[in-house]
Amino acid sequence: MGQQTSSISTVPTEHTQDDGVTWWCKFLARGIAVVAGLVAMCLGIFVCMTFHPECLIAGIWQILAGFFLVLFEAPCCCVFLDFIKQVEDFSKRRPYWQKGLAYLLMAVLPMALCLETSTLVGSGLIFASGTVYGLMALGKKADREEMLVKARGEDIEMNAGLVANEDITGTH
Repeated sequence: MGQQTSSISTVPTEHTQDDGVTWWCKFLARGIAVVAGLVAMCLGIFVCMTFHPECLIAGIWQILAGFFLVLFEAPCCCVFLDFIKQVEDFSKRRPYWQKGLAYLLMAVLPMALCLETSTLVGSGLIFASGTVYGLMALGKKADREEMLVKARGEDIEMNAGLVANEDITGTH
């Protein structure tokens, strides 16, 4: 029986190609997701303390969603799990839009089932985390000069695809 060692890195290596997202933005998105997951788990316990079955389901869902956020974004918090390396690898291979969509969908159900302050805050933070990842998926904004050229219509690539109206209708 050999010892298992986990090589969980503290520096995110996801999207190692140049995706136009700065390092601090990646860390900020991960930080928001981890905080959102921890807050959602704590507030999910309060949501579960109810007599309404919808709120009980919403609280359990919120706790699970918060756990998955922490599991995917900060696997170093869950090193006691045997399968954490596979989860970490799976999470790092996901593009930003997939993470954003998954987090947005996880946040909607508790808010739809039980509209309480604890649900709104906990799932709202998960929703905000998904929004940040969605914005990161949009990519880097163009610089000022490039946007001015496109706004004036002087872009060669944009004008090359235009076809005159006469060419389409066949009339001159």
